[in-house]
Amino acid sequence: MHPVLFEFDTPGFLRGLLPDTIGIYTYGFLIACGVLAGFFYTAHQAKKQYGVSYDTTQQLIIVLVVAALVGGKFFIIFEDPAYYLSNPGRLIQNLGSGFVLYGSLLFAIPAMLWFFRSKKLPVLGMLDIMAVTGCIVQAFGRMGCFMAGCCHGHPTESSLGVSFHDHRSQAFPLDTPLHPAQLYEATWLVLVMVFLLRFGRKKQFDGQLFLLYLVLYAAGRSVIEIFRGDESRGYLVEGWISNAQATSALLIAAVVYFYLKLKKKAELRSLGRRHPQRKSTR
Repeated sequence: MHPVLFEFDTPGFLRGLLPDTIGIYTYGFLIACGVLAGFFYTAHQAKKQYGVSYDTTQQLIIVLVVAALVGGKFFIIFEDPAYYLSNPGRLIQNLGSGFVLYGSLLFAIPAMLWFFRSKKLPVLGMLDIMAVTGCIVQAFGRMGCFMAGCCHGHPTESSLGVSFHDHRSQAFPLDTPLHPAQLYEATWLVLVMVFLLRFGRKKQFDGQLFLLYLVLYAAGRSVIEIFRGDESRGYLVEGWISNAQATSALLIAAVVYFYLKLKKKAELRSLGRRHPQRKSTR
């Protein structure tokens, strides 16, 4: 839509060292906005609920940004394994673009677990906070995708179709109405976030919000994949099951297992509080 937010001429003393024109890309700008918004939400809730300092939250965000960058780049391999394994240098080219959101998410989860345990923070409670943070960052990211034209949808004749005209856009084909799959996903993430914020007041056990976030995102992503038109994203079964849909299915299965496990533990704890063992008297 608008891949470049704005451009300006390079100052004279930097000519020769930098291109004649410097552009600020909308994708990167919106990602930065998402990370900043996510930081403020996490910092506020972590301090309010568990007394976590702002410095600790800053460290957490840095760890997650690094994990997300590495994971997002690593998962590109699965789009075309033969190509990337024979040309590994391509993975570190164009660092400002070419990220797989699922890769970022799946690398961020173990990074969070490691960080919370190393800082002796309540892991499940902090994960519930990060569920909303994840929605915030991902929603901004998908809006960035929309502006860049990546992750675009199939051509459509519906009233929802959006045409991309800028030659720097990654959408294809240009000047043709396409499903705004990026906005579908951003909208779904906002709805999930609203649900989590409301449901959080009556959650049954710590970790429940994070697991609900994962399963709701995965389910929505599987449906939105139907409207995606960027064929290069990779397929497990060509033309039928995309890599993201396969990942979603595995993620949902794992979430259901942990959800039932944590729910059972919570029920046993609740039962123990209602019926404590009585000490025998003599």
